[in-house]
Amino acid sequence: VTVEFRSYVQPLIILGIIPLGIIGAVFGHAILGMELTLFSLFGLVALTGVVVNDSIVLIDFINHRIADGLPLREALIDAGRRRFRPVLLTSMTTIVGLAPILKETSFQAQIIIPMAASLIFGLMLATVLVLFLIPTYYYLYARAMGAQADEPWLRKMDGNEEGDDYNSIEKPVSGPVQIQT
Repeated sequence: VTVEFRSYVQPLIILGIIPLGIIGAVFGHAILGMELTLFSLFGLVALTGVVVNDSIVLIDFINHRIADGLPLREALIDAGRRRFRPVLLTSMTTIVGLAPILKETSFQAQIIIPMAASLIFGLMLATVLVLFLIPTYYYLYARAMGAQADEPWLRKMDGNEEGDDYNSIEKPVSGPVQIQT
């Protein structure tokens, strides 16, 4: 993710949402009166994947809008407006698909119920937080980097003041390489 975004901070923004989803999962277990089990932890791993995916969808769209020349605030608002449905539907299909498992009473389902509870309650909280906190953290990061709310600031990201778009990095030598002895 760091290579794709060409930033060390943007993946940290994504990782900052994961603990909040875990809080939702633990809260869900408390509501249902369930203990955290090994299968609950498997659900947390799946939860992490969905939360990271939702966050990447949002941040990638913001980056593209800024690269297209949109000012920061407009890019954040546009990303929230245009990626709201994909992020929400991704989470809702998982929640609705797993909800019947919570009511299952068979012996086999008792093993899977903690995993479903982790996913359902974690996603319920994390989806809302992704939609609000990712743009907020992104805005705070941009402001800390010195961007103005009305200027495209992608070229200032990560100290790339000249906006050289990483073209100055030496390319690998093509063709045969001669080793001098």
